[in-house]
Amino acid sequence: MDSLAAIHLNAVTDSILMQRDSVFYSRLKTKMYKHRLTRQLYDAVFQDVYNSRVKTGEVNQIEANPFKIFEGKIIGDIYIRRLSVFGQTVYDTLRKPANWIERTGSRLHTNTREHVIRNSYLLFQQGDILDPLVLRDNERLLRNTSIFHDARILVFPRVGSKQFVDVYVITQDVWSLLPNGGFGGLTNFSVGFDQLNFRGLGHQLFAQVAYSGNDPRQKLEYQGRYRVPFIGKTFLTAEANLLYLRDLKQASVKLYRPFLTPDMKYAGSIELNHTQINNRLVNRNDSVVLVPLGYNYSDIWIGRSFRLFYRQSETEEKGRSRLVVALRNTSYTYSKRPNVTADTNQIYQDSRTTLFSVGFSRRKYVRDVLIYGFGRTEDVPIGENVAGIIGFDNAELGQRLYTGLNFSQGKYVRHVGYVYGLINVGGYIRSGKIEQGVFSLESNYFSPLMKTKWGNMRHFLNTRYTTGIDRFTNEYITLGSSGSGLNTDGIGVNSDLLRGTKRWLINYENILFSRLNLIGFRVAFITFANLGLVSFSNKSFLQGPLYQGYGIGFRLRNENLTFNSFQIRLSYYPNIPGNTLPFRQAFEGIPTLKLRDFDLSAPQIVPYR
Repeated sequence: MDSLAAIHLNAVTDSILMQRDSVFYSRLKTKMYKHRLTRQLYDAVFQDVYNSRVKTGEVNQIEANPFKIFEGKIIGDIYIRRLSVFGQTVYDTLRKPANWIERTGSRLHTNTREHVIRNSYLLFQQGDILDPLVLRDNERLLRNTSIFHDARILVFPRVGSKQFVDVYVITQDVWSLLPNGGFGGLTNFSVGFDQLNFRGLGHQLFAQVAYSGNDPRQKLEYQGRYRVPFIGKTFLTAEANLLYLRDLKQASVKLYRPFLTPDMKYAGSIELNHTQINNRLVNRNDSVVLVPLGYNYSDIWIGRSFRLFYRQSETEEKGRSRLVVALRNTSYTYSKRPNVTADTNQIYQDSRTTLFSVGFSRRKYVRDVLIYGFGRTEDVPIGENVAGIIGFDNAELGQRLYTGLNFSQGKYVRHVGYVYGLINVGGYIRSGKIEQGVFSLESNYFSPLMKTKWGNMRHFLNTRYTTGIDRFTNEYITLGSSGSGLNTDGIGVNSDLLRGTKRWLINYENILFSRLNLIGFRVAFITFANLGLVSFSNKSFLQGPLYQGYGIGFRLRNENLTFNSFQIRLSYYPNIPGNTLPFRQAFEGIPTLKLRDFDLSAPQIVPYR
C-alpha cells in the first residue's frame, strides 16, 4: 500500500471507529490531544473506553454476532490497518504512547506486513459472500495468533451500493523480540533470542548458545527452531527444530494443520524426528539411572470434519456441531537402548501404532477479560466433545489392542462462573487383560469477575485425579513440579520421592488484578494453596500424607510484549519429603495459560501424567 493510500485508510478507519463511540467523546479527545497540557488533562479526567472496561470489570462479551446484519452481502474492498505496538488499541486508535520508552519501542518494531496478513491470515477474500461465522472465527484466529496482541474486524456498507460491503481488519502486533540468556562467568554463560515475527513475515526464529568450559562431556550447547505459520491460504504450518545439548540431541521437521475453526473440513500432520537422549529414570527402589537411548520417530495423521446440523439456531445459539473422524500412525525404531525382555524394559520397544477415532464436537466462543490475560480479549470456549479411539500396537513383544474414550464439557453457569470437566479412560488389551491403562478426571473452575476497591478479582480451582492400571515396572507419575497455583501440574516443588501410580491434586488460586500500572506492566497479586496425594498401587492412597504447599506473591505482565509474566512468590511447603527448605522464594517467568478448546485432532493414547 503506498503512502497516500495508507494515509487515506488511517483517516477512514479512525472516522469509522469514532462513529461507533460517543461523538462527543471522540471529538473532544481529538481536540484535546493536539496539545500536551490538554492531553494530560484529558487523561486525568477521562478513562480509555477499552481499558475502563477492564478496570471496572465489565465483561466484553458479544453473544450476538455483530456481522449478522451483513449476511449475504458481497465483500468489496478489504482494508488492513496495522496499529503501533504501544499506545493505540483496536478499540481506540487515537491513543498515544504513554512515554518515550513506548514511542521508541513502536519505532523499533517491524509490524506484520500487510500482504502477509492478507494472504495468510484471512479466511475470506474480495468477492466472497459474507458469512458472519467466518468473520467471527477470523477475528478470534487473529487474536489467538502469537504475533498479534489483539485484532478487530469491522464491516460497513459501501456508499451508494445495496449489495457490496467493505471490510476493515485492524491488528496490533506484540513486541516480537525476546532476548534470553544467563551469565555465570567467562566459562559458564548462555545467550540467545526468540523472534516471534521475523522481519514482519510472521515467521518465528529461536536460537540459543550455551558454553560451560568446565564440563568434560560437552562444552558448547545449541538449540534452534524455525517456524513458518499459515503458508499461503493453506493454513499449514512448517517447523524445524535442532537441539544439541549434553543429554539430548534431536533433529525434527513437522508440517501440520489443526482444525483452527469448526468449519475447517481437513486437518492433519506429518512429523519426522531423530533423537539421542540420556533418559533419567527413577526406579521403584528410588535409585536414579541414566538410560542412553537413540531412536527414530514418525507420526502421520489426517482428520475429516462433517457438519451435522444445518439450522442456523444450531450454529448461533448452541454452537456448531461436527462429526470428526481421524486416522493416525506412529512409529518408534530404536538404535540404542537396554535389552528388551518380557520382564524388564518393556517401555523401549520398536513399535508401530495405528489408531482410528470417531468423535463429536460442539463449540462456540464468548469474549471475556481478566482470566489468564491482564486485559487482552480472551475467547472462552463453550461446548463439549466426546471421542472413541480404537487401534493396534504392533511391538516386539506382540500385538495389542488399544481402546480409549474421552469426554469434556465447559460452560458458563449463571452467577456461578465457568466450569470445565474432563474424563479420560484408555488402555491396551492383551490376552483378555488390560495393561498400561489410565483413568483420569479433571475439573477446572473460575469465578465471575468481582469488583473490589483495590481492583478486580477471580477465584480459580482445579482438581486432577489420575490412576494407572497394570502399568509397567518403571512407569510412574509424580506429584512434584515447579511453579505455583494454576501454573503447575504438581504440588509446586520437585522431589523424586513424590512418585506413585495414582495421584490426586487440588490447586486453588486467588488473583487480584490491581489498578497498578508500572511503565506498562499491570500488577496482579496472588494467593495459592496446593494439596496432593500420591502412592503406588500396593499402598493405601487415602491414608498417605497429604502433601501441601501455600504461598503469596505478585505477577507483572505487559500484554504488548512477548515476555512471560514475571512472578515473585514466597512459598511454604511443610511436609515435602527430603525438602530441607520449607520456605522458598522465587523470581520466575510464568507462561500464559490457555483455556481448553473442544476441537478434535489426532487420535491419541491417554497420557499417563
